Amino acid sequence: MSAPTMRPSAGPLPEHVVALLGAVVEALDIPAPATFGDREQYREVLDQRAMWVIVALKSVLIDPTGLAAEWMVTYLRERLAEHPPTSYRPWDAPPSPRPSEEGGR
Repeated sequence: MSAPTMRPSAGPLPEHVVALLGAVVEALDIPAPATFGDREQYREVLDQRAMWVIVALKSVLIDPTGLAAEWMVTYLRERLAEHPPTSYRPWDAPPSPRPSEEGGR
């Protein structure tokens, strides 16, 4: 696979694009499942969120004026708030080891 070609930037992204991309990341960047048994529910949550993202992106592509993007950011964030990824146990990274209080470390 070849490396992507870099094009000169046309400047910063418009605010509505940045907001939409932020909502997409918020939708899809959910914690990994804690156990093998949690994978099915994790997939269901991620599938639902991916569907909302697809609807939002298609709507913006149909009407790229910025108005659709602003509305879709609100729509997407409302759906995410109504359906948080709490139906499965998320994996938590183990805590970093603490230096022993004994021995002055």
